[in-house]
Amino acid sequence: MKLEVFNVEHGACALLTYDNGERIMIDCGHNASTGWRPGDHLRRLGVLSLRALFVTNFDEDHVSGFGNLIDNVHVVTIFRNATVRAATIKQLKSKDGMGPGIDRLVGVLSDWERNPAVGASSLGLPGNVVIRTFWNDYPTFDDENNLSMMVELEINGTSFVFTGDLETAGWQQLVRRADVRAALARAQVYFASHHGRASGCCDEVFNHCKPRFIVISDKAKGFQTQETHAYYHARAEGGNVIGCEDKRFVLTTRSDGDITFEIMANGTYYVSTSWSSTKKTA
Repeated sequence: MKLEVFNVEHGACALLTYDNGERIMIDCGHNASTGWRPGDHLRRLGVLSLRALFVTNFDEDHVSGFGNLIDNVHVVTIFRNATVRAATIKQLKSKDGMGPGIDRLVGVLSDWERNPAVGASSLGLPGNVVIRTFWNDYPTFDDENNLSMMVELEINGTSFVFTGDLETAGWQQLVRRADVRAALARAQVYFASHHGRASGCCDEVFNHCKPRFIVISDKAKGFQTQETHAYYHARAEGGNVIGCEDKRFVLTTRSDGDITFEIMANGTYYVSTSWSSTKKTA
């Protein structure tokens, strides 16, 4: 199986391709600098249907490519924090304004809420991927970041944890749950919350989580709060990346471009990046 993390600047987009060719996507940001968009990418691959889209956060940078996605491929179902209805997303975004991606998402979710059978689907995918989702309930939190959905993909026994834009208060609430702590303990690859900004750092998370790699999806530093590389480096075990001579701990789309994880049937996985300058077996 292959999990690809795309360089969508200060956004998020990852694609899991099953051995049977089925695909699911986690977030659907785009890259404004290169013109890369998720729907165009899938079309180039000859993909006409996406089994599921998981939206971890209701900010524009997580769904800026949503219109391009649904205009190019059939998205069978969308998973998000189920306590947040479409009208609530619209209300939350009234403070900062609705971008085009969020606007299209709200429209689709509104239609599905009126006719639940349209958007309802069981994944029906091979059992060697276990998908678990976790969130704080609305209105316990009423901000988009702390209503983010945490997604765990356990692929052939190896766990990847996506964290949306969760911030400290949201994390402290979530880690009270035994199932969340168990997911964090399983994580081999942890996707840093809020694009690596300091507001997503939470010491309580790393009381339970010691991943091999931490991945940050971001662009060139625009905020002092992105200065978290040392924080995350100290909390990862590190491992080999194809094309890198030294052991790696933190991978960033800013410095590494697209990041790909090839997961074997026995759970072994190999990591490569699109900007590696040499070849070396991991």
